[in-house]
Amino acid sequence: MNQLSGEKRPPDPAQFRTLPGFASQSDFGECKRLHRRFGTTYFFATRRLPTTYQRRVNALYGFVRVPDEWVDNPRTQDLTERRRQIRNYRNEFLRGMDGVSPNHPVLRAFCDVAHEVSLPLEEPLRFLDAMEQDIDTSRYETYDELRHYMRGSATAVGLMMCRLLESRMDHSVETAATALGEAMQLTNFLRDIGEDYRRGRIYMPIEDLNRFPGSYQAIVNQEVTTAFMQLMKFQIDRARHLYAESDPGILLLPRAVQPGVKLARILYSKILNKIEEQHYDVFTRRARTSKLEKVSTALRVLSGTS
Repeated sequence: MNQLSGEKRPPDPAQFRTLPGFASQSDFGECKRLHRRFGTTYFFATRRLPTTYQRRVNALYGFVRVPDEWVDNPRTQDLTERRRQIRNYRNEFLRGMDGVSPNHPVLRAFCDVAHEVSLPLEEPLRFLDAMEQDIDTSRYETYDELRHYMRGSATAVGLMMCRLLESRMDHSVETAATALGEAMQLTNFLRDIGEDYRRGRIYMPIEDLNRFPGSYQAIVNQEVTTAFMQLMKFQIDRARHLYAESDPGILLLPRAVQPGVKLARILYSKILNKIEEQHYDVFTRRARTSKLEKVSTALRVLSGTS
């Protein structure tokens, strides 16, 4: 669903700089804590960004993580209550953009950052639309339908990142950010197939499950079969094409942030390698890179050899 129509427009960008800061050090600290706990790969990669950008990215991560947790690990099975949570969060964010200090610590931090960079409302609201969609939608007929969901859940985050990193915004940058967001989101879907099914959701499009007869039952049974491996190979190939499509866009970003973004891209794509190495068993083992792999990859990226 799209609830952008009728929403208030943000204040004039010049006004942002006159608004008082809402967030305390503790508020930004809470965003950093969430980032470190839940986004280990992203967190490691963003430590290679200049300090100012780290603070902004932590705030963005906090903003997206809180409703994502409400959706994935709800404290209540009451769908109406879960929708109310997200809509209250949305309204509090909008009030924050109008100059009213939010009650939620991550919203105080995120609104400060949004004011700082004159962030348009469209992308945060698209993201929250996608979180609300997760409450009601558990299947996608086609990849185009899934892409429509990812426009909010992944692309919106990538486009917000570009603004936080002070990138120019043009068609080339936006196309690359879209591809990278989709590639990372698809990687998540592949890594978390088992967890998502236990939450009642399957992100693999029905048209792709039908392409490999038996793959759906393999997900239900939580077992690696020939059909399931064929499905995974197909989706991994799709994700790798998206990563490759995104690569030219990294060179369009400000030079200071390129190593951090490149490191995140490389480390996240390595999750696909891990899935292959464990013979596509994403039901009993979580595919992840080790700390040693993260450090060695960072050294190669920073030295320009990767």
